Amino acid sequence: MTTSFRPPNLALTTIGLSLATFMQVLDTTIANVSLPTIAGNLGVSVNQSTWVITSFAVSNAIALPLTGFLTRRFGEVKLFVWSTLLFSLASFLCGIAQSMGMLILFRAIQGAVAGPMYPVTQSLLISIYPPAKRGMALALLAMVTVVAPIAGPILGGWITDNYSWPWIFFINVPIGIFASMVVTNQMRGRVDATMRPRMDYVGLITLVIGVGALQIVLDKGNDEDWFNSQFIVVASIVSAIALAVFLIWELTDEHPIVDLKLFRHHNFRFGTLALVLAYASFFSIGLLVPQWLQRNLGYTSTWAGFATAPIGILPVLLTVVVGKYATRTDLRLLASAAFMVMGVTCFLRSDFYLDIDFAHVALVQLLQGLGVALFFMPVTTILLSDLQNNEIAAGGGLATFLRTLGASFSASLTTYIWERRAVVHHAQLTEHVTPYDATTQSAVQQLGGGEHASVMLNQMITQQGYQISFNEIFHMLGWIFLGLILVIWMARPPFAPKAGPAAGGGH
Repeated sequence: MTTSFRPPNLALTTIGLSLATFMQVLDTTIANVSLPTIAGNLGVSVNQSTWVITSFAVSNAIALPLTGFLTRRFGEVKLFVWSTLLFSLASFLCGIAQSMGMLILFRAIQGAVAGPMYPVTQSLLISIYPPAKRGMALALLAMVTVVAPIAGPILGGWITDNYSWPWIFFINVPIGIFASMVVTNQMRGRVDATMRPRMDYVGLITLVIGVGALQIVLDKGNDEDWFNSQFIVVASIVSAIALAVFLIWELTDEHPIVDLKLFRHHNFRFGTLALVLAYASFFSIGLLVPQWLQRNLGYTSTWAGFATAPIGILPVLLTVVVGKYATRTDLRLLASAAFMVMGVTCFLRSDFYLDIDFAHVALVQLLQGLGVALFFMPVTTILLSDLQNNEIAAGGGLATFLRTLGASFSASLTTYIWERRAVVHHAQLTEHVTPYDATTQSAVQQLGGGEHASVMLNQMITQQGYQISFNEIFHMLGWIFLGLILVIWMARPPFAPKAGPAAGGGH
């Protein structure tokens, strides 16, 4: 059937698959730094423009768990090619959008068609590589997953500053067409067994409502002051009810649209848990460090990008080595080493201070890159290791969906905790600042005296509050990474990818 198929040019096929995935992952972050420019050009507030990010995230999160159903219905190659072409079309439409409403609609379409791209790429790479080299394929995909979100804000900022914001979307068009043509040509001889599974309308509707509402709550919670907002309260209730119905229905329906029974596999269960928690923590770092550099240290968005970019260096350099030799050792050891390095870098950041230099920040980012290089490939291999061949696309989609949802939770929680703890520390610090305190009087005099000095002193205290809060979060993240070592050792060998012919569709 499919696993015995080898494309005429394995390297070219890999480039085609990886380019499409790079483009899709890049688009999760490329628009972030361009929001103020987009808002200004389209005549809306910056707060309204955040729906450009939210609409993509919501539709992407809904589409991801549908990957298994879609692969059974259309086949992996056809699904990949059409998803990539539709992504290119949606990108073009985003670039020509004349209003914020149009842009949000096209971004939602872009996010929906992007959903299956990553898990199907994962499944196709596993199928075209011989078992001994599948680690290499997964390591390459892991590198793309790490480098693309880092490159996104830097590339987005550069394009917006030097050209215009529509080009952050237009650049996808030639990449998507090229990737589609390559994969179509190289995979022409591959036969995908398809079937017409019964459409689970209850599962689909409750998934759309539940995940859509939850993603909106997570994206908008901080802006709307959480449960002090009636909108957030209503959306949370709707999400909770819809997801409860979804879970009960999918576990009892004969042909569920999302196969939750995949969690019967031991390694998939614990591997997915490790992936979700580790990626959520990793996402918190990627979110917090650039914000801290700009808010506390006064970096521009470009320089914040340069300071954080070294995290991608070691994953790029070590991909081939990790992919080639990883399967010769116990993958739990590699994952444990990754979590150890990630934990150590978090503890190092918990000692950061306001006068820290660029080199120190960049070096810690560089060191974290070692953890990232060792993290994705072993954990992904472990969670896919006890799935049947026909379950890999569905399992990859479900794991990626939960990973994405975990990242959304971590983004909301990290921002919330950082803000709230900063307020607490500001209050605690100001308790010791009184007009009668000699140190306070000296500080006010050094700042020039008067009301202006008092304002500056308050700003300094606010900065210190945010710094202490930043340090606390990283101390907590360090312990989370160390705790994940226990989780990954719950997995059981062997971790070698399954060989043999793939079954057709089915669950």
